[in-house]
Amino acid sequence: MTNPTAIIADDEDLQRLDLKRMLKAVWPELNIVAECEDGGDALDAIANLQPDIAFLDIRMPEINGLDVARASDGKCRVVFTTAFDNHAIEAFKLGAIDYLLKPITDERLQQSIDRIKAQMETGALPQNLMQVMAALDQKLRAPSEAERIKWISASLGNTIKLFPIDEVLFFESDLRYTRVVSAKDEGHIRTSIKELQKGLDPDQFWQIHRSVMVNPHAIARARRDEMGNIFVELRDHPEQLKVSQTYAWRFKSM
Repeated sequence: MTNPTAIIADDEDLQRLDLKRMLKAVWPELNIVAECEDGGDALDAIANLQPDIAFLDIRMPEINGLDVARASDGKCRVVFTTAFDNHAIEAFKLGAIDYLLKPITDERLQQSIDRIKAQMETGALPQNLMQVMAALDQKLRAPSEAERIKWISASLGNTIKLFPIDEVLFFESDLRYTRVVSAKDEGHIRTSIKELQKGLDPDQFWQIHRSVMVNPHAIARARRDEMGNIFVELRDHPEQLKVSQTYAWRFKSM
């Protein structure tokens, strides 16, 4: 029987090194096949190396641990590492996904390893992954009602335009600006997609690409092309928005 394999994904070098050291001590047979600095590297490692386990930091830039777990689609067992408090991680009780609260203790890591070994002996994979992900989104991403963005002030040339957030169809970022697009108008802001997310209801805007968030109520349909790429067609706008593989889980039923 071959030794189990794992990847570690954390954007903090010291956190990755500490977890690797601790894993070597409590599970010397475990082969760490990749150490990833961000979610994109983690997705590549899971696809190319097919590890048995992925230790994922929840809060990573661009593509976070939640999205990596979704995109992995049950291909490996997931253990989240997180600095969030116990209120946030109540969501883990909904499914068989484990977590390690930072700073990680030897005792808690051993408990997690024992649980993983028991699952691997039976061949069981975690259930209710999408349910857990949805609950975590609500706990970790949703701003309070008072913090939510209600209006967007965006510029077009020398003109400043005011967009009610309910009328925005999608946001699309490039290196300098983010487009704010409604059915009849558009403008530009300097706020990144990552910063916008902090003030938006995750049910009101879905991220479908690292540079695109779309209002799901504006989606008329989603289609696949001959290469398997997913595109979103909008009800009140001619543009079609490409969905990256990371967020293809939103349209899994296709």
